Amino acid sequence: MRTTESGIQDVVLEIDELCKAYTKGILVNDNISLSLRQGEIFGLLGPNGAGKTTLVNQIIGLVKPDSGRITLDGVDVITKPGYARQACSLQAQTQVPIAGLTTRQAIELVGRVRGGDTRSVRERALQLINQLEMEEWANKAAESFSGGMRRLVAFCMAVVVPGRIVILDEPTNDVDPLRRRLLWQQVRALIGMGSTVLLVTHNVLEAERAVDRLAIINNGRVVGVGTPGSLKENGDENIRFELVLEPRVDAPALPEFIQSTFVTGRRLVNRLAERDIAPAVQWARNLKERSIVEEFSIGPTTLEDVYVKVVGRADAQEMPENEVSHDTIAS
Repeated sequence: MRTTESGIQDVVLEIDELCKAYTKGILVNDNISLSLRQGEIFGLLGPNGAGKTTLVNQIIGLVKPDSGRITLDGVDVITKPGYARQACSLQAQTQVPIAGLTTRQAIELVGRVRGGDTRSVRERALQLINQLEMEEWANKAAESFSGGMRRLVAFCMAVVVPGRIVILDEPTNDVDPLRRRLLWQQVRALIGMGSTVLLVTHNVLEAERAVDRLAIINNGRVVGVGTPGSLKENGDENIRFELVLEPRVDAPALPEFIQSTFVTGRRLVNRLAERDIAPAVQWARNLKERSIVEEFSIGPTTLEDVYVKVVGRADAQEMPENEVSHDTIAS
C-alpha cells in the first residue's frame, strides 16, 4: 500500500498499464491504469462492451491479463489470485444461482463461506433485509423472485461480510426506485465499515450521485478520470443549454456558438461556453416566439454531457431512462 500525493488516503488497489486481448487480437483492455483509494466509492463508467467486466474479472483473478500489473494492498494479485478472491467481495453482473434457497439462507450461506461467524452473519443478514425493506421475501424461495428482487438478494450476498474491496457490477439493474435509494444508503455505509467500493455501471445519473471519483472507459481505454466535478470542468463548454421543441416541429439550424448537440425525442441538449449565454437566451426566446421551441433552460454541464462527448453518440443508448441520442445536428 502506498500513500497518494495528498498524503491523506492510501491506495488500496493499483492497476498499471493493463492489457487484455481476446479473439483476433482485439484489445478488450488497452493500457488501463487506475488506482482506488481507501474509503472511497470509485465508479467505472462506460457502455456495454467497453471492457469493464473484463477488468473486474482480472482484478479478482478469474482472467489473466496479457500484460500489466495489478496490486492489492501491495500484493501482486496476478501471481497470487487467491489473495484477491479473499480480499474482494463481488456482486457480478449476471444473476447468481440461488435455486432452492430462501433470501435469508442465500445471504447467510455466503456470509459463512466468507468467514463470518454464525451469529454475526445472521444478525447482519436480518439488518440488510430490514434496511432494504425485503422482510416479506425473507423466507420465500428466491428462484421465484423478479429480476429486481434477485439483484437485491445478490447485493446482500456481496456485502453481508464485505471485503476490503466491494465490487458491485450494475447493482441496481431492474431494482425499483424506492429500493434503489435504500441500496445506495447501504453502499455508503460500507465505507464506514472500512471497505472501498468499485461501482461498475453504465448508468450516468446514478454514477454522478453516488461516486467520489470515476473513470470513463470506452473501447477498452480510459478516456477520462477524476471526480464528477473535475470532469465537468474540463474545457470551456461548461454550460448545458436545453431546448424542448414544440410537437411535430423540425429542429432549427444551430448558431455557431453552440459547440455540440445531442437529441432525445423533442429535447435538444447543447453545450455552450459561458460567454455565449446571452446570445443563446436571445436565440431561444426568438424560437419560442415563433412557436418552434416550447421551453428552454440553462444550467451547469452534467456528467451525462461529459459522457456523451467522450464516448460518442453511437454509444449513448447505454444512458438510462430513455436518454437515447441521435446524430449531431449540423448548423
